[in-house]
Amino acid sequence: MMSLQELSDRREIDDLLIRYCHAIDTHDWALLDTVFMPDSVIDYTVFGGPRGHYPEIREFLADALPRQAHSQHVISTSRVLLDGDRATASTICTNPMGVPQPDGSVHHTTYHLWYIDEIVRTPAGWRLAARTEKVSHQDNPPPPAPGG
Repeated sequence: MMSLQELSDRREIDDLLIRYCHAIDTHDWALLDTVFMPDSVIDYTVFGGPRGHYPEIREFLADALPRQAHSQHVISTSRVLLDGDRATASTICTNPMGVPQPDGSVHHTTYHLWYIDEIVRTPAGWRLAARTEKVSHQDNPPPPAPGG
């Protein structure tokens, strides 16, 4: 049986993971600041993105995401393992995105992945200390860029 503290921690971690999705899809960078620690390491390389510390990744996201026609990060079936003030999590994400094309149309693609997270309790609450994406598959990948 879980203690009240474990139940509370799990609920707070669920809220953290959900907050990430809302921040990303609404481009709310101040909200995203409440998800990561400044020295968090984030690895988006499986889909061609960068790997780096949170300030670099925040800058990348603020530049790249508004260029998409739409995105909707949908997460489910998180497996959270608590260990005192630390936790690890594996969370399924399905992310349909609209990728603008040179002719003005929008190409619809869906990314399927897992977020692999290291999470720590801070004085401000639970925060992601590290996030890596593990690819499952992609539906309807966008065509290669012209000349690429």
